[in-house]
Amino acid sequence: MTATTSHAEPKVDAELASAHGLRPDEYDRILKLIGRTPSFTELGIFSAMWNEHCSYKSSRVHLRKLPTRAPWVIRGPGENAGVIDIGDGDACVFKMESHNHPSFIEPYQGAATGVGGILRDVFTMGARPIACLNLLRFGRPSHPKTRHLVSGVVAGVGGYGNSFGVPTVGGSTEFDSSYDGNILVNAMAVGLARTDAIFYSAAAGVGNPIVYLGSKTGRDGIHGATMASASFEADAEEKRPTVQVGDPFSEKLLLEACLELMASGAVIAIQDMGAAGLTSSAVEMGAKGNLGIELDLDAVPCREEGMTAYEMMLSESQERMLMVLKPELEAQAEGIFRKWGLDFAIVGKTTDTLRFVVRHKGEVKADLPIKELGDEAPVYDRPWVETPKQPAIDPASIEAPMSNRDALLKLLATPNLCSKRWVWEQYDHLILGNSVRRPGGDAAVIRVKDGPKGLALTTDVTARYCAADPYEGGKQAVAEAWRNITATGATPLALTDNLNFGNPERPEYMGQFVGCLQGIGEAAAALDFPIVSGNVSLYNETQGAGILPTPAIGGVGVIADVRQAMGVGFGGPAEGSIIAASGPRLGQKIDLPRVDEDIFLIGETEGRLGQSAYAHELCGRRDGAPPPVDLSAEKRNGDFVRALIAKGLLRACHDISDGGLAVALAEMALAGNVGAVVDILPPGPRHAALFGEDQARYIVAAWNESTSFILAQAVGAGVPILKIGVTGGESLKLPGEAPILLTELRNAHETPLPAFMAGDDSVFSDNS
Repeated sequence: MTATTSHAEPKVDAELASAHGLRPDEYDRILKLIGRTPSFTELGIFSAMWNEHCSYKSSRVHLRKLPTRAPWVIRGPGENAGVIDIGDGDACVFKMESHNHPSFIEPYQGAATGVGGILRDVFTMGARPIACLNLLRFGRPSHPKTRHLVSGVVAGVGGYGNSFGVPTVGGSTEFDSSYDGNILVNAMAVGLARTDAIFYSAAAGVGNPIVYLGSKTGRDGIHGATMASASFEADAEEKRPTVQVGDPFSEKLLLEACLELMASGAVIAIQDMGAAGLTSSAVEMGAKGNLGIELDLDAVPCREEGMTAYEMMLSESQERMLMVLKPELEAQAEGIFRKWGLDFAIVGKTTDTLRFVVRHKGEVKADLPIKELGDEAPVYDRPWVETPKQPAIDPASIEAPMSNRDALLKLLATPNLCSKRWVWEQYDHLILGNSVRRPGGDAAVIRVKDGPKGLALTTDVTARYCAADPYEGGKQAVAEAWRNITATGATPLALTDNLNFGNPERPEYMGQFVGCLQGIGEAAAALDFPIVSGNVSLYNETQGAGILPTPAIGGVGVIADVRQAMGVGFGGPAEGSIIAASGPRLGQKIDLPRVDEDIFLIGETEGRLGQSAYAHELCGRRDGAPPPVDLSAEKRNGDFVRALIAKGLLRACHDISDGGLAVALAEMALAGNVGAVVDILPPGPRHAALFGEDQARYIVAAWNESTSFILAQAVGAGVPILKIGVTGGESLKLPGEAPILLTELRNAHETPLPAFMAGDDSVFSDNS
């Protein structure tokens, strides 16, 4: 069967294919595959299925090398989201995806629909979403668009998540000039399901109805996936029509209707209409099930007049699903969706032809081999060059430009280290009532159902490490997520990723991608932290200038009892009295707060300042190797910290990352509103010991009567440990420095971002 081309449609040729993002050799491949010139609709379908965003044609050969399996992994990459077993018949379903290009063009809707899309990926699997996180990267504060983009993106994230009714419990927000023309908006969603009630996307059975569910189709988002697979040029603003428009209230109805329908037993397969809309969802369902698909577009609910087959197939209108249903339960399924006020339409059927056939107004608009649409997409092993290694910097070679006291205050006020309270206070992080550890700490902790079990959730990456040494930076991103989860007392189980990089056709950027994946894979394997889902976002560059390589990592861990979850604040949990689970105070009620706790530094300190926040922000240094990641030390030290938490020995725990020991101490003092006196530091230059960013390190606080026991346990485990001070008072006292009042620390940390967003251009002037 040959597709019909309407006289009103443009002539399909190599030039039109190029305008659709297809290279000349790719267009030739299409001609050979189908043996004729494609129709206009078919060209649109190929452009959607073969673009970078959908086919992963530049990354697939490297993604295959990542560790994805573990005994607790139920489903790894390849579905809408990853699934892990968290015990008691419960499954955690989660994924992270990007909405970078749309958010730069239209920040509110770009961010909002990014949240909506990732929520659908989770509840498509049969899971009820319980939490959202994000990772946001913006250009330098002095850039004229930055304030506008921050405002719009944060409002979009909050507007969608708050209205949908899921808490946004964590995230990461940073600034760098490389994102001036290409911001990053990575959204992560987490849901809960039963292990025996997971739904997948592979169609099954011949002649079963294919049902369109949810909101009506419009012209918004057409070519959204193609736009996301190209770099930005000077015409970025002209791409505004490719940005989707979201409706969180419709999505909430869609969630409830889908979960009710799933419980009815009517669903055979389900797929979110995300990137490339009806095209990708229908093709993927059929191809995964080794079936053909026939669609009748006359039955598709449209909200705009005169939509063509091309427009309907490529629209990325939001809040839509495609399902294969059991025919005998069709009427029951329709009743459920009508009850929720949503569109329900039978738009096709499964076949045994392995063809993808699309009809509209009595004409065949597409007739293509369904397996080849995905399987025959080009796969490129692109040329790449390794990022040149930089030598490690001798800490003594970087002179302190100011006192350590002043350095700490200045670092706390920089764009990347200042408090992001202004951001997360716009998100509802308490809705559903299960948030145990809120934004601002190492990882969020969410109670599972009625408890006591909980999940620890985090997102992170240090892009400047990845730029200086992609391999070490990739390792560090995974290790940092692992430490964040560990610091709460949870056991890290699995991760998702969002791999944000520049143009893969440039060997230096492809080399960054390859190097980061090597590091990510090695760390994930060593830490038993498999990658179960993820997203690749390439072509993040504007007029030839790429972003810093930013492989965002989202981590999930489980904790047996959320009442034992650690916070970062000195003085212990803010909730009130707790019961010691074991150790010297086993079973004893502890009145809070206590302010005479001993402070310990766990892990080896060499004072590495290469690529540190101190070197970048205060010394103007961009050279040097980032701190190396010793994965055996990460595993050993992290296991030791979790054991201390499980024994009820700790009152606070914080991993050491950006800004080093001094910044971590300040964050702990501010979080608990309790000061500290630090009188001992590791050997070496004092500023290097305070601000170096050596890895595999934690600060913990414990009751002083537990000190000898903790020190003995560390010796037995081979873990470096140093008692460095004691908590108490209303200031932070560093060795050889005048005390810094908590009020002074708080002012430096909390005021910059609100002042900047209120229009004060001077607040970050030194960092722009």
